[in-house]
Amino acid sequence: MKRYYQQLAHYNQWINKRVYSSAGKLNQQALSENRGAYFGSIIGTLNHILVGDIFWFKRFANHPANYQSLEYFRSVKKPASLDEILHDELSELSEAREHTDSAIMQFISELTDEVIVSTLKYTNSKGQKFNKNMGDLLLHVFNHQTHHRGQVSTLLYQAGIDIGVTDMVVGISDK
Repeated sequence: MKRYYQQLAHYNQWINKRVYSSAGKLNQQALSENRGAYFGSIIGTLNHILVGDIFWFKRFANHPANYQSLEYFRSVKKPASLDEILHDELSELSEAREHTDSAIMQFISELTDEVIVSTLKYTNSKGQKFNKNMGDLLLHVFNHQTHHRGQVSTLLYQAGIDIGVTDMVVGISDK
């Protein structure tokens, strides 16, 4: 099972680099312009993806397996809301994204099948308590990233930037 999460983590890191490189072709005003997306702008949507990752990986850091690879997330300040702008400037946001993706890669490399099938007990931002399968929650996180990156790729395209092929199949090796 771990192999699938490794593929998702590799894809996540690869596509984030492409998205941020493409976004870097725009100036700050274009990145911050409200384009009518759910999180407003390109920078707003990229911040939301990062915020979501921080919320989830802080929860994963509380798993009884106590992975040291999640120390980065233990040290990061918890965002106040899902639409919080953690970084106004793309360079700062990109640096935080790189640290986050590196920590995700390290965590996934240490992940075990036992943890994948285990239960994570957590409290959401509204104070509700849950007990859910860890593997399902990890799938949710990767799906959440993909969903919002799709929005970002559309916003970039509308701003004149084509990020090219984004399909995960590009990174799947021939057999």
